[in-house]
Amino acid sequence: MAIEVRPLTGAEIGAAIDDLAGLRIAVFADFPYLYAGDPAYERDYLREFAAAPDAVLVAAFDGARIVGAATASPMAAQKAEFRAPFEARGIDTATLFYFGESVLLADYRGRGIGHAFFDHREARARDCGAGAATFAAVIRPADHPARPAGYRPLDAFWTGRGYAPVPGLVTELAWQEHGEPDESPKPMQYWMRRL
Repeated sequence: MAIEVRPLTGAEIGAAIDDLAGLRIAVFADFPYLYAGDPAYERDYLREFAAAPDAVLVAAFDGARIVGAATASPMAAQKAEFRAPFEARGIDTATLFYFGESVLLADYRGRGIGHAFFDHREARARDCGAGAATFAAVIRPADHPARPAGYRPLDAFWTGRGYAPVPGLVTELAWQEHGEPDESPKPMQYWMRRL
């Protein structure tokens, strides 16, 4: 069966929150995020995202099942810790669209779905008048003990889409990793491209 990738907005996002929460927990459990997910936290976080004006959830469907998803909304609607590095540099967050997670089950990778996620989110950003799109990726050292053999970061994919890391534009976000007793801050590098 062909995979259908399409944007969801408004009430459609709310109907997909449980599916996206499960995907985030499953996909982010792996390196480089190593996230020890919590379903209740996920649902609260995603409801807050869905309430943002102009938010979009791009979902990949295998029949009726959501097997991947990517989110985006105006940067001005994000939490202060997301906006702060831009504001500290005098970058107007009203001109930016923030791309949140992009999660896809392993069996569906390599089929162009990631490109479709970016295509739909970039189109939404342009429709909303954004001048640039940005996202943050966790920074992990090359010798991290949990790095699996043969791991390939997504840098080449992002660069191929026209994104580049912005030197010095780093924030910290906290989450609990597998094996950690509590949350700890992780450095996140912002990538950006003009639209």
